[in-house]
Amino acid sequence: MTGRPAFERLHPAVQHHVVNSLGWRSLRPLQEQAVGPVLAGEHVLLLAPTAGGKTEAAVLPLLSRMLAEGWRGLSVLYVCPIKALLNNAEPRLRTYAGLVGRRVDRWHGDVGAARRRAILRERPDLLLTTPESIEVMLVSARSEPRVLFQDVEAVVIDELHAFAGDDRGWHLLAVLERVRRLAGREIQRLGLSATVGNPAALLEWLAPASRRPRRVVAPGGEATGSASVQLDWTGSLRNAAKVVSALHRGEKRLVFCDSRARVEALAAELRQRGTETFVSHSSLGLDERRRAEEAFAQGRDCVIVATSTLELGIDVGDLDRIVQIDAPATIAAFLQRLGRTGRRPGAARNCLFLATSDDGFLRACGLLRLWLDGYVEPVVPPPEPFHVFAQQLLALALQEGRIGRAAWRDWLGEMPAFRAMAREHLDEIVDFMVTREILHEDCGMLSLGVEGERAFGRRHFLELMSVFTSEPLFSVRHGRAELGLVHPLSFHARRAGPVTLLLAGRSWEVSHVDWGRRAAFVNPATEKGRSLWIGSGIPLRFELCRAIRGVLAEGAPGVDLSRRARSKLDETRDAFSWVEAGDTAVVRERSGASRWWTFAGLRANTVLGELLGEVRLAGAREENLSIRLRDGAGAGDVKERLAGLARAARADADAAQDAFPANDDAVESLKFAACLPRTLALRTLRARGSDREAVRACRREPLRQVVLA
Repeated sequence: MTGRPAFERLHPAVQHHVVNSLGWRSLRPLQEQAVGPVLAGEHVLLLAPTAGGKTEAAVLPLLSRMLAEGWRGLSVLYVCPIKALLNNAEPRLRTYAGLVGRRVDRWHGDVGAARRRAILRERPDLLLTTPESIEVMLVSARSEPRVLFQDVEAVVIDELHAFAGDDRGWHLLAVLERVRRLAGREIQRLGLSATVGNPAALLEWLAPASRRPRRVVAPGGEATGSASVQLDWTGSLRNAAKVVSALHRGEKRLVFCDSRARVEALAAELRQRGTETFVSHSSLGLDERRRAEEAFAQGRDCVIVATSTLELGIDVGDLDRIVQIDAPATIAAFLQRLGRTGRRPGAARNCLFLATSDDGFLRACGLLRLWLDGYVEPVVPPPEPFHVFAQQLLALALQEGRIGRAAWRDWLGEMPAFRAMAREHLDEIVDFMVTREILHEDCGMLSLGVEGERAFGRRHFLELMSVFTSEPLFSVRHGRAELGLVHPLSFHARRAGPVTLLLAGRSWEVSHVDWGRRAAFVNPATEKGRSLWIGSGIPLRFELCRAIRGVLAEGAPGVDLSRRARSKLDETRDAFSWVEAGDTAVVRERSGASRWWTFAGLRANTVLGELLGEVRLAGAREENLSIRLRDGAGAGDVKERLAGLARAARADADAAQDAFPANDDAVESLKFAACLPRTLALRTLRARGSDREAVRACRREPLRQVVLA
């Protein structure tokens, strides 16, 4: 065993089994560098690509601490964002813990009641779970949370970046604060993540208000030049299927699409060409997805088509090729996908981009330009989570039976989002919930009110356990088997005759829809089907939109382009020959239509469109790269409108905040909005919907007028 100094700090039993039972000849650099800070009880962020050994880097030193310090009871929580990751990690962790006489178990929504009762009777040393399941354990009288969590010493959060960028991250921090209170000690926090643009800030977010030392462990990874990345232009999904089916036969190929409908459509095209094809996305039934992933892992000459469900570290065996249809929205997502290849000795990381549309081609060009520049997006927690505060008040009232009006501070006062909120806003939320009878107040003590019971008490308060709203999806069933989930609009036929769905890469004819039970019953069909999932357009980051501008102004992104892609880039640059780096332009087309090409992203353009008022084309929807103006409008009109706002002394930040068009329908999309005064719900939406820095950048840059001949 090389790397002796770090290795020798582990407990002798751990050392013995690493060498003799696991047969490891050395620790990886990440694992070596993690030993010291984890054994010292520091808060640690471990950064490495997929399959970089992050789980072992955290768990082996924790098992060492468990043995050396005599930890008993449930001492380690291992939290993942999705159940599939927990299922995937459990066998490995059971093996590691079992070697040193410790136990691992798993608790999430698919774990049955009998197994949960067994966990409560005999607590494991390490429990794999989700934030929502921790919430269930906290509020359930059966779980006796004061007993269950009294011995917790450490928590490992896998795929930390997947939590921190949305409200599930705030929910996770809140439930961990409540576990800390029940344990009566500060809990060591270990985050596992792919590469992020702001690791120090992410670690600060993970362990707020702690006096313990903290450390980012991130051994240098492979240079971008060591990866084989190519961009090709196919022009359609059908042509992309031709390329995927013809290239790299005899190899195992993982193809990413960024919508469930596109996954299904591509899988159907591949099967028509005789390619053994499997499908994985979040709307497939659990059994169907597991069968597909297991069959793919055991196969050789096959393809699996997936959404981001396979972006995280779920094991589907040794991959030969990654294919990306169009482009993901972020560099971080691309790095996760790229990291799934090149794991065998001598194998190189690789990814083939197949662009099927003009938009997809430009996004791929911009993303690859940023990647070669070494850019990775920062993970930024969403601001103003007033609705998460309301959810936590309800959960605490349910957990404790009743709490003092200000007692929530003893449980959640160190949560950074809540600590940053103005006292008057928090008091306003409590008053509002009491007035609406969501909470009941008696002599300064708060408990669940009549309206709280009515709104959130269904199915034993399951609606209260999570901070996100699910789509109203229907279960699709063939016999007793659940094939997956689709949106109800899938059942509205565009013509006479039966409705045919596309699910799991196959066509199904709908025989009956039970609207009350949200279930559809189907039989196999020969006619090609369709399925519909409703989702908003992807707002691209300001940096990606500016990288697209850079490609249009300056040329190729720097990766290998096929002849078709090079020809497409030349054609696209000719069409955008007026683009220059460093400014924006109002372009008047031959038809008289005008657009302001901001290259600023959807969030900034939404705000800028509102600021333009009548200069914007009435009823037009904003896009990521441009804003449609009324016919004949020019750069002078835009400048005059923005200058008028400046003369009115409206600060940029206020303009961006106030102009975001949040309305009652948007408020309804915010879970627990019913617990908030409308002003605070709108404040949350506006803070999240705008991009102030991008708005400022567009208002500062030179603005040109272009008239196309």
